[in-house]
Amino acid sequence: MKFVKQLSIIMAVSFVAEVMEYLIPLPVAASVYGLILMLLGLITKIIPLSKVEDAADFLVEIMPILFVPPTVSIMTSVEAMKQMLVPLCVISVVSTVLIMVVTGRVSQGIIRHKSKEGSSR
Repeated sequence: MKFVKQLSIIMAVSFVAEVMEYLIPLPVAASVYGLILMLLGLITKIIPLSKVEDAADFLVEIMPILFVPPTVSIMTSVEAMKQMLVPLCVISVVSTVLIMVVTGRVSQGIIRHKSKEGSSR
């Protein structure tokens, strides 16, 4: 019963996010609204972590299985995607490299900031 309650809370947040996507005329996906709502709920303790933790852990564990249907769908549409293959690969490689560079720079900046902070004490 505990698991059902936890899953119900997560689904309720997802439902509210879907409604927000419908009502708010911005190009923001419902999943983004849901993540923001859940984050705010957890930060403000409106949703205690203990009330969703087990169900969330379960969903993270089965996440790879949830990617199977979209992957199969992409594989069946490979003919339609052939003309977009090169641009998709270029976009994927460029964005991956860009994310790696930005993440590295931010990490270096944080490390430098913390080491300066530690040496000034």
